[in-house]
Amino acid sequence: MRAQVAVVGGGPVGMLVAAELAAYGVDTVVLEDRASVSDRPKATTLHARAVQCLARRGHLPGPAAPCAPARTGAGSPFHFAGLPGLLITAPDSEPEPILKCPQAQLERQFEERARTAGARILREHRVAALVQEPDGVRIEAEGPHGPLACTVAYVVGADGARSTVREQAGIGSDTHPATVSALMGAVTLQEPDALAAGWHQTPRGWIVAKADPEGRTHIRTLNCTGAHADRHAPPTLGELRRETSWIAGREIAMEEPRWLGRFSDFTRLAHAFRAGRVFLVGDAAHVHFPIGGQGLSTGVLDALNLAWKLALAVRGQAGPDLLGTYDAERRPVARRVIENTRAQLALMRPGPELDALRGVFSGLLAQDGAQGHLSGLISAQDTVLPEHTGSPGPGAGTFLHNVVLTTPTGETDVIRLLRDGRPLLLLLGEKGGRHREQARAWEGILRVVRARPTSEVPYEAVLVRPDGYIAWTPGGADLAGTLSLYFAGGARAGCP
Repeated sequence: MRAQVAVVGGGPVGMLVAAELAAYGVDTVVLEDRASVSDRPKATTLHARAVQCLARRGHLPGPAAPCAPARTGAGSPFHFAGLPGLLITAPDSEPEPILKCPQAQLERQFEERARTAGARILREHRVAALVQEPDGVRIEAEGPHGPLACTVAYVVGADGARSTVREQAGIGSDTHPATVSALMGAVTLQEPDALAAGWHQTPRGWIVAKADPEGRTHIRTLNCTGAHADRHAPPTLGELRRETSWIAGREIAMEEPRWLGRFSDFTRLAHAFRAGRVFLVGDAAHVHFPIGGQGLSTGVLDALNLAWKLALAVRGQAGPDLLGTYDAERRPVARRVIENTRAQLALMRPGPELDALRGVFSGLLAQDGAQGHLSGLISAQDTVLPEHTGSPGPGAGTFLHNVVLTTPTGETDVIRLLRDGRPLLLLLGEKGGRHREQARAWEGILRVVRARPTSEVPYEAVLVRPDGYIAWTPGGADLAGTLSLYFAGGARAGCP
């Protein structure tokens, strides 16, 4: 088999990469060892920046009309280290800042889009080896009908924490061993009122409980006395019952277990998110304690950062250093997520000195200044990308929020203008028009839109990447220099 890109791993992050690449016309194959999507409860939270970027690519609904308020209210309540009071906010023109959606539902949605766009999804295929060659990558896999050899130009490893792709590519990692043990499962409580929904802290640890529509209670426990004695051993109902009862300080009887599992605070950050023609996304690149619901969002943002760059490279339209920006932009973000989850876990550990610290943080959560910092940290809305020209204009690396724009063809907004996946050059007013000539060599790649000036975009021109981040504004490097860094110039810019 031959393809332009192979995505190894068909979870939500891998399927999103495949859907994006296929939508760009890239011949894409997905190799996934599971036979079907698992309905086992996993992540359920998408935070604001991931939601905003998905809306710009058409994976989630945007406003019904150009820049119509997408929501009402002051924000979405959340927590920090289990402490209530954090409010995640976003501009009213953006979607709700927190989307609650089961991981399996997202995976199915992204898979359907990938298939519709032409990606080949090969389930029950386990990758055994990959070898990088001068002009591509050779993959060896085992499928239901025997061995499969696949030759591709690039490989994206989305195959989880125990990534075969990461291992085969020789990418090392920084790791921190587990120091806590945690269990999860869905059970039927023999006494339905024995455990109320919500976060429960005791001198021995934490219990998080949530009821589902079928009458089960989903339980997560946190025991800070040490790591699991055997983290590979499957947990039992008896173990979950004993742990829950010990932390609660009273007997919690339960039965009819489903989806039992164990996890810990083991962390991993790959030394690089790229090795030659191989890239890592999601848990293959970074693993952290799942506090704050940041794992799925971080993987989604990896996918949306990489896919458009890889598509341009496959089509011969990428600048010489474009693929190198993926690691430079996403690895520091993953490190910050690991650091903030470790900090949250530190706040959750039992002890009187931590009780005092939690009291201080509870006070901070009630203050607007701390709210803004922690809201941006958890939602990834504080992410500013490194500038790659060495001479940034104002706002370069920041996210362009959705604003109404009046164009010669009528009113539109940023979300609509980015739906086709092309980089966007906005020329605002007469002053903005003077930059048009510098961009002519790249018109086959760019979407160029003239609009009236608006106070919400304080620039005469702005180059916006497909993921919504600002690549250039006047005042730093010239436009042609920035376009040369991101995209192939001259005659190649018009390649199909």
